Amino acid sequence: MTDDRNELSKMLRQQRVMMSLTLAELAEKSGVSSSHLGRIERGERFPSGRTLRKLAKPLGFEETELFTLANYLSPQISTVADTAAIVGDWTLMWLRYCQKSRWRYSVLLSQCLTF
Repeated sequence: MTDDRNELSKMLRQQRVMMSLTLAELAEKSGVSSSHLGRIERGERFPSGRTLRKLAKPLGFEETELFTLANYLSPQISTVADTAAIVGDWTLMWLRYCQKSRWRYSVLLSQCLTF
């Protein structure tokens, strides 16, 4: 397992402890089983994007923060503003419209990159 993966496991555990959550409490809030959470924290499993999405809110993270830490997103494309700087100003207007429509950022990014 790479250092990045070990760091993510440690960081998730540290954040859970700082939030004063037990594995059982985090499991209840996130919908991820406590046994799976334990394996992630021990570095035995790496969380999928779906799992990270479920963990973000209970742990006090933005989804994009966790996706970036897990290397699912490039650090350069971690915010809507950064995305707009890369793909152009016209996209920023479109992204803002989509945000008002409550689309998820991952959907925004995938739609943006297909145009």
